[in-house]
Amino acid sequence: MNQDSCINYIELAASDILKAKTFYGQVFNWQFVDYGEDYCAFNDGNTNGGFYRSPLVSDSSIGAALVVLYADDLESAVERIENHGGSIKKPIFSFPGGRRFHFLDPSGNELAVWSDQ
Repeated sequence: MNQDSCINYIELAASDILKAKTFYGQVFNWQFVDYGEDYCAFNDGNTNGGFYRSPLVSDSSIGAALVVLYADDLESAVERIENHGGSIKKPIFSFPGGRRFHFLDPSGNELAVWSDQ
């Protein structure tokens, strides 16, 4: 696979790095490597990225990029997110090709989860 010009790494703001690691670890089973108090790398089993300490958040309604995750079971993903400190911004809705919802992580970043199920 040629990686030239492909998205290689994603970074997200986190007001609290430990809270971000706890949330994404418990909800999505991501793994982490710490690089000091203000940065940690993550791997979701497929994609690498990182969290950097910042009070700013990603909000698609103001033009920020929207990171979209995949889940086999959307209802289970909603439940895990709500049980671990996240909140649902847009409830599950259908679109051509599947269904999805948007959520806010504990730092306030907006992400989405979709499924073709």
